[in-house]
Amino acid sequence: MKIEKNKVVALTYKLKYDNASGETIEVADERDPLVFLFGSGGMLPKFEENLHELKAGDKFEFVLEKNDAYGDFTEEAIVELSKDIFRIEGEIDHEMIKIGSFIPMQDQDGHPLQGKVLSVSDTHVRMDFNHPMAGKNLHFTGAIVEVRDASDEEKSHGHVHGHGGHQH
Repeated sequence: MKIEKNKVVALTYKLKYDNASGETIEVADERDPLVFLFGSGGMLPKFEENLHELKAGDKFEFVLEKNDAYGDFTEEAIVELSKDIFRIEGEIDHEMIKIGSFIPMQDQDGHPLQGKVLSVSDTHVRMDFNHPMAGKNLHFTGAIVEVRDASDEEKSHGHVHGHGGHQH
């Protein structure tokens, strides 16, 4: 069975910066493969494009240029926020706003995003909202473990259920 829209795909991969000899960023192995619903919008479009029509047992290797991955690193994504927005029940959670911490937040339109704390002053928290892989080319190698038809429920929900997917 080939990978196409509404197929559940399980794959292993090794992700490195730039090329085969770059720094390893992530690994998904046979014990914990990446499982996703192909064509549901949950993965980078160029990532899926490189897997389209592969089948179980096929190996892959490709590079996503930064513009096809998470874009350029931008200074505009580094912002100063008032420390007051980190108050919970009137108190600032100093454990949450430690330098290097990632904090889940929302943009002005309510979309979720992660910010990394860069510095903390008496009144402000400086945060970086660039994706951690922004500005990087991504080199993937791996293999397709399984391709199966998605259930009607998986298709309607837009994600995988059961092993490797969303649990109820």
